[in-house]
Amino acid sequence: MNISEILSTSLGSFTIGEALSALFTLLVCLLVIRTVMKVVSRLLSRTHLDAKVQKYIATALKAVLYILTALIILGSLNIDMTSLVALLSVCSLGVTLAMEDILGNMAGGLVILSTHPFHIGDYVEADGVGGTIEEIALNHTKLLTANGQYILVPNRALSSSKITNYSRLGRRRIGIAVTASYDASTKDVFAACAEAMDMTPNLLSDPAPVTRLTGYGESSIEYTLYCWTAVGDYWDSYFALMENIRTAFDKYNVEMTYNHLNVHVIEK
Repeated sequence: MNISEILSTSLGSFTIGEALSALFTLLVCLLVIRTVMKVVSRLLSRTHLDAKVQKYIATALKAVLYILTALIILGSLNIDMTSLVALLSVCSLGVTLAMEDILGNMAGGLVILSTHPFHIGDYVEADGVGGTIEEIALNHTKLLTANGQYILVPNRALSSSKITNYSRLGRRRIGIAVTASYDASTKDVFAACAEAMDMTPNLLSDPAPVTRLTGYGESSIEYTLYCWTAVGDYWDSYFALMENIRTAFDKYNVEMTYNHLNVHVIEK
């Protein structure tokens, strides 16, 4: 039995008095819904929830209240609700299964909007993607990558992955590892790296730029340059520093090592 059959068997069984009572009940329910929504809106405005989350909560609550109102009205008209509720339960289960991914993305969107792991304009890396946040919707988040790609990331995957927010502190660290020959003086390498960072624009003085010896290889020593810059200046400073390192190493006669093979011929 479908919904139309259930309603058709019951619509003719109520009186005018019951219809007027149902109409009065409807008016009361609408008045209650209006009052409840005003109270809920006032309470939500006092929270720290995102405006979008507040809107979604209010919309969902209003939908639930309207469904309850419909059930109350149908009950007041002496319509048998057992079959109708069972049919609606089966339909809701089917819809839930069909919309599993969509509902998962919506749940992830609510998590993101309520926890605020990032904001519009932040540069983040998550779910194997890095880019600037352009829009946070309920189903997906839009990112603009450094190479100009526009990517939509499902919120279900985004909310369950590790998120690195490079913009939260307002600054970002540059770390560049270089190698130098064992023949090069460590003092000269440090001086060359310091000069390269001095020539690079937009580097922050606090924390101060620093160079560290970070490894001994088979044919080279590894040094790592650490410096900080504002988030918006990161890429310009990064590439400028890469160029300045080469210039400074040439000035101090520091050889950058590379993989090579030495062949020794032994004469007999």
